[in-house]
Amino acid sequence: MHVAAVFLPLLGAIIAGVLSFIAPADKERGNRIDRAAQWVTCGAMLLAAVAAAFVFVDVVVDKNETTVHLATWIDSGAFEVSWALKWDTLSAVMVLMVTVVSAMIHIYSVGYMHHDPSIPRFMAYLSLFTFFMLMLVTADNLVQLYFGWEGVGLTSYLLIGFWYTRPSANAAAIKAFLVNRVGDFGFALGVFATFLLFQSVHLDTIFAAAGDQAQTTLGVFGGEFHALTVICLLLFVGAMGKSAQIGLHTWLPDAMEGPTPVSALIHAATMVTAGVFMVARLSPLFEFSDTALMVVTIVGATTAFFAATIGCVQNDIKRVIAYSTCSQLGYMFFACGVSAYSAGIFHLVTHAFFKALLFLGAGSVIHAMSDEQDMRSMGGLWRMIPVTYVLMWIGSLALAGVWPFSGFYSKDIVLEAAYAADTGVGTYAFWLGIGAALLTAFYSWRLLIMTFHGAPRADDRVLAHVHESPKVMILPLIVLAIGAIFVGMLAYPYFVGEASPEFWEAAILILPEHTALEDAHHVPAWVKWLPLGVGLVGIALAVLMYGLVPSLPGLLAERLHGLYRFLLNKWYFDELYDALFVRPAFYLGRRFWKVGDGTLIDGLGPDGVAATAVTIARRAARLQTGYVYHYAFAMLTGVVVIVSWYLLWQSG
Repeated sequence: MHVAAVFLPLLGAIIAGVLSFIAPADKERGNRIDRAAQWVTCGAMLLAAVAAAFVFVDVVVDKNETTVHLATWIDSGAFEVSWALKWDTLSAVMVLMVTVVSAMIHIYSVGYMHHDPSIPRFMAYLSLFTFFMLMLVTADNLVQLYFGWEGVGLTSYLLIGFWYTRPSANAAAIKAFLVNRVGDFGFALGVFATFLLFQSVHLDTIFAAAGDQAQTTLGVFGGEFHALTVICLLLFVGAMGKSAQIGLHTWLPDAMEGPTPVSALIHAATMVTAGVFMVARLSPLFEFSDTALMVVTIVGATTAFFAATIGCVQNDIKRVIAYSTCSQLGYMFFACGVSAYSAGIFHLVTHAFFKALLFLGAGSVIHAMSDEQDMRSMGGLWRMIPVTYVLMWIGSLALAGVWPFSGFYSKDIVLEAAYAADTGVGTYAFWLGIGAALLTAFYSWRLLIMTFHGAPRADDRVLAHVHESPKVMILPLIVLAIGAIFVGMLAYPYFVGEASPEFWEAAILILPEHTALEDAHHVPAWVKWLPLGVGLVGIALAVLMYGLVPSLPGLLAERLHGLYRFLLNKWYFDELYDALFVRPAFYLGRRFWKVGDGTLIDGLGPDGVAATAVTIARRAARLQTGYVYHYAFAMLTGVVVIVSWYLLWQSG
């Protein structure tokens, strides 16, 4: 079971990949190949989810934590790296969540992608992506973790650019790949620095020695710095890239160019949560660096608020949800930054269900609207697609943190822990988190009202074809909706409640002096109810502006034109990076190409030598006139030169 839960998606990916290379002789055979790929990948994912459930019971309930050794990967002197699956509470929770959500996305894709000509390739990419994520969360050493880390980066490139005939999809895939490479470079340096300090990449070995290295310094650029701080900050740079934190977030909204199931898989349960998982997994290192924890808190809190402001003005239904993902990841990070790692993981798990529900629900809307994604062209859809409407309400209530939905439990404990940390950065995170909660509720109901309520704004031809999605798309949404309603309520006692110390045991290390999570249960009542209160205020504002007085948003945009443009252009991060990096890189590239390569290297090298030879040959060719007297004159001139040289040499 332990191996099957991880490797069944890889088996499905391989079979679907082979099927994608079979050229169908006719349409009927092509349909059979498509169905075979769907059955294999969906079946493998469902079996993996079942296996993950059995492993969860064995590892978490029966307390049979284990490491399954598969093979030796590298054995060079004292450096040894194994292929091994580390099964503890953290990895069991992640594997169960990833396989269940991914299985629902696979099944949903059967309906959503049924017209696509490359179904086997798509299903193979989905399953391969899931496999790499499972390898990441079960890694027992940093090299294997890096393998999974880079694997999800590679497959995200393939999935985002799946419709490669679209220039926008190609550009988005390249952007995601390059921005993640920036973060991954920092992550790789962190792995190197960890080996330099501990002489091992094995997680248990590193964790056991972390306390002994708590005061060790490391030489960096000629200076001496706290070693664990350097390591944690480098690793966190990688987390910022994968989890789209402010500064390295620009790839995430553009990733919406991929098919909607891709958006749900990348932004709900897998790739973007890898950074949060990594920080929680390496809590034994982060706990010994107050500086690193402070940076994690500040970056997470800033991202939570920053992304929420942008989500309030986006008009593409998928981009609104994408910025919501970016914002919610900020919550997870600042929870980890105040040492409430289990609260961050709790929000990660609940978020996976309601965010996958929202993305797939948005896909159902797009499917009904003949691929229209602009909310300004929607409206009045709730009567036409009532099931999708109800499911989107459930996802939005969970996202806004309304009781008794899952987001209420996980978001509140994150905010309470930030307040209970009783530090400057904790207070900063708490108030920015409260602001983000207000904006989250606002943009969620803005999406619902613009999409489902009011007068229909779509073309009559589009409205004539609006229909509810097929059962193969609706049933996965219902499963995710059940998770969005009940997971928070059921998991709360174990993740962050009275049973949490026994539940997590050694999977997460928190130093005795870091008591934010424990103190979160004793904060004042206003702290507990404020997130719900501001959420209701955000909902009321959205109803007022987009339901009762629909002219108000336009008036505000006109009056606050500068602020509106600032938010609509995403705080101008893309323009800033274009000015700082893209255009200078293109300028240098052209100069190196035209001047360096063309003028200097080619001009003095191959092209120059060839041109000189041609010139000499042409001049020599002019001497061949065909007239005898010209040749006689040349011979006489030669004789005169030779005789003159001989006489001068004799006289000397």
